[in-house]
Formats: sequence, structure tokens, C-alpha cells
Amino acid sequence: MRIRTQHSTEEQVAKASILIEALPWLESYGGKTIVVKYGGNAMIDDDLKRAFAQDVVFLRRCGLRPVVVHGGGPQISSMLKRLGIESEFRGGFRVTTPQVMEVVRMVLTGQVGRELVGLINEHGPLAVGQSGEDGGLMVAERRTAEVDGEQVDLGLVGDVTQVRPYAVQDLIDAGRIPVISSVAPDVNGVIHNLNADTAAAAIAEALGAARLVALTDVEGLYAAWPDTSTTIAQLTADELDEMLPSLASGMIPKMEACLRAVRGGVERATVIDGRVKHALLLEMFTNEGIGTMVTADEPGPVVPSPVGPVQTGPRVDVARPS
Repeated sequence: MRIRTQHSTEEQVAKASILIEALPWLESYGGKTIVVKYGGNAMIDDDLKRAFAQDVVFLRRCGLRPVVVHGGGPQISSMLKRLGIESEFRGGFRVTTPQVMEVVRMVLTGQVGRELVGLINEHGPLAVGQSGEDGGLMVAERRTAEVDGEQVDLGLVGDVTQVRPYAVQDLIDAGRIPVISSVAPDVNGVIHNLNADTAAAAIAEALGAARLVALTDVEGLYAAWPDTSTTIAQLTADELDEMLPSLASGMIPKMEACLRAVRGGVERATVIDGRVKHALLLEMFTNEGIGTMVTADEPGPVVPSPVGPVQTGPRVDVARPS
């Protein structure tokens, strides 16, 4: 025999309130594609890895259509160190020599992607790993970065110029969760290292995703860095465009990706703190949300806003099957 206490009943009511808060978001996002960029501390902490995998599976079981795009900066740096190869960054991007590119490709497709696929598939045969090379998903073009007003060479670092989304769309339509590593060939077949935020934005645009959510290691975008009490909850694309030149180099690729996504038709793009357990669920299914959301300059009534009223790269060629 077990006696139900008043305290336990109150706890259950509190849980019900949390669940019902998610209802309008489930109704808004049901059946829609959500692209999630997996990165930062969530990739190296075992508890956060498992929590992220659970979050992605939860989205899928709730009727959303998640797509995960990942980098692997910490793992790449660790492997390069083991091999005695120095890591170099310019303008927030990893300088990628042919030697470094071999390591990037090995780590992203053979380690990071496989691990995440395995964690997701502990909850059912859902995840399928692939890279930007597979099925001709992405085409890259070598890019530079601006440092102190000058363009600097990054080596085999690319920007996405074309996305052929139909292979990924086939997986989504089959109920699978694509897990995509951020490498892709150029038109000559030379493999390039892609910034995962940039790749996620291009894929979100090509898929017509409702949301882009990028995990990072800060609470969001700060209005007055380094004052961490100035986290911006929401801003428009134009407001972000004005801020870009003043941002710290590490935030520039992430916020450029958000800008690219919303100007490419994605309804909303958000950077969230991946150090917070289940941050993805907090962003998608709570009224407060978490992190910094970027909206179009004239946001329409597509979904309810979790934070109230509003307080680039090249265009991607979306190829279609003939």
C-alpha cells in the first residue's frame, strides 16, 4: 500500500503546469523542420551530450522534424594537439591547412558524428549520420576573414554556395534525424572545412526551416560585453546587422549565421547557452525561452513569441532534383 501525500500531489500539479506551458509551442511547431547546430561545451561534457540527444529525440517524438548540424572544435583541437599540430584561429575561424583538413574530416565524420548518432539511437533507430559531401549535399567556396580591416587567408575554409537538400529531406520524410558534419567539397572536389554555424544556416534556409537554434558557450548576445547582465533576449535582423562590426570575433560567425538564416526565410534564429542542461527544450517549449533570438525585420504572426514584442554571407543556391 502506498499513501499519496498532499506534497506529492502538489508536485504533480506543478509538473502538469510545465507540460501545459509547452502546448502552444507544440501546436506551432508540429510538423515543422527545426535545424539545430550542436557545438560548444555540450559536445565535451558527457551529461550535456546525453541531455542534448534526449532533447533532439523529444522534439522528434513531439512531431517536430529536427536536423542536427555539428562542428567539433574542441575535439579537433584535442586531436591536433595529440599529433603535435598547432591550432591557429583568425577572425573566429580555424586556419585549415591540407594537413589540418585531414584531421578535421577524420574527427567530424569518424568521431563526433558517430558518437552523437549513437547517443540518439539509444532511444530508437532514428539518427542517420552524413556529411556535406554525401549526396552532394553542399558545395563550398573558399573564403577569407576580415581581421583589423584586412582580408586574411584561412586555407581550406569554405562558405556554402549551394545546397542540394533533397537527400536530407528524404531522411526527414522517412522519420529520421539527419546528423550532418560540416565539411563539403568545392566545384573541383577539394574538401573544405565549414564553420558549423554557417553550414547550419545554409541548410536551414534550403530546407525552409521554421527555426535555427545554435548551441554556444555563452548566455547569448550581450548588448555591452563584457557586462554579462546585458543579454539581449530578442532583436531584428537590421539591429543585428548594425552590431556585427563591434562583436567579439568568436561571436561573429554565430551571429552572421543567424542573420543569414532569417534573411533567407527562416522564421527565427536563436543562439542558446549549451552549458545549460536541456537548453534546447527550454528554448523551444517555454514562454521565457533562453538565449538571444533574431527575427526578420518585419516579423509576421507565424508563431507566438516567447519573449514578447521586438525590444552575411552569400546567398545560397538551393538546387532541386531534375
